[in-house]
Amino acid sequence: MGRRPEVFVRPVSMAEGQRLQRIGRTSRDPVKLRRAIVVLMSAQGQSVPDIAHLLDCSQEYVRGVIHDFNETGFKALDPKWNGGRPKTISEAACRQIRLIARCCPRDLGLPFSTWSLSKLADHLVATGVVASISRESVRQILRSGASAGRLPRPGKPPATRTSSPRWVACWAFTTTRPPMAG
Repeated sequence: MGRRPEVFVRPVSMAEGQRLQRIGRTSRDPVKLRRAIVVLMSAQGQSVPDIAHLLDCSQEYVRGVIHDFNETGFKALDPKWNGGRPKTISEAACRQIRLIARCCPRDLGLPFSTWSLSKLADHLVATGVVASISRESVRQILRSGASAGRLPRPGKPPATRTSSPRWVACWAFTTTRPPMAG
């Protein structure tokens, strides 16, 4: 097994070199900064093993950055963030969760007067709104809906309970079972 052929960045113009130096000095993104340094060092004639040793990274990483820069130019310096895990709870289910959270638990036939995150999560699973949900997910859903306008916390019932818009919404929710999401 022989030695791998040396990989160097393509010839860099004066303007590209200045742009790389500027990125190296001013970038606030550590990924972009590290990649710019790899390209600069390669343009200055440093070998892949030397760059990897100086930056304390793998030779494969250095070769990958150099190949990407040779193919796509400055786009190769930008981080390639992925979107993460897809959502498992639909937006319709999130709206239902927010609606239930605004309802007084007693109106839903439960023996307590205020929600906790764990009580709400247990109720959502028991009623089939979602298959499973953590307290943290409930907290994030409720927090994300807070900017859309909050209803007052459950407290004293209104004088005419059946005329309250909140009571009507809770009653409509409890009489029509939504399809199970999740």
